[in-house]
Amino acid sequence: MHFHPLEISDAILIEPERRSDERGFFARVFCTEEFARAGLPTHFPQSNVSFNAKAGTVRGMHYQLAPHEEPKVVRCTRGAIYDVIVDLRPGSPTLHRSVGVELSAENGLMLYIPPGFAHGFQTLVDTTEVFYLMGDIYAPELARGVRWDDPALEISWPLPVSVIAERDLSYPAVQR
Repeated sequence: MHFHPLEISDAILIEPERRSDERGFFARVFCTEEFARAGLPTHFPQSNVSFNAKAGTVRGMHYQLAPHEEPKVVRCTRGAIYDVIVDLRPGSPTLHRSVGVELSAENGLMLYIPPGFAHGFQTLVDTTEVFYLMGDIYAPELARGVRWDDPALEISWPLPVSVIAERDLSYPAVQR
């Protein structure tokens, strides 16, 4: 695996090394030794799958409060997404900065999201599936979010929004 730091501190784009032959390819997408060498967590007590029927669906921007902040590794296993993270860590040099990357079944890229970041995505095609490794157990009482269209975050969603949950529409703008 190759680990590429992003312009927001501590966020990493992970590129699995594909070994191709006449059958297709094989790639390692998680290895405790490689993650540890890259300074990433190696304990993921929960994994989740999100299926999204329609292109343009937005999920986010979600995060959890301490003591259950959730580092995540996100991978698109079917279709394609525009995956966005926002640094919400007080005192961070990249506080309130956002970055977006395309993750797809075709490119195989994964995104490591540190604790203290909000996360969301928009589906780029119909029938998209997203797989998450979660570094902590979901604690609904600590779940929070920030507004997906907050102008202060400067997120440029690639498509018009086709579907978004009422909960995601109700989140506040970031507190400056």
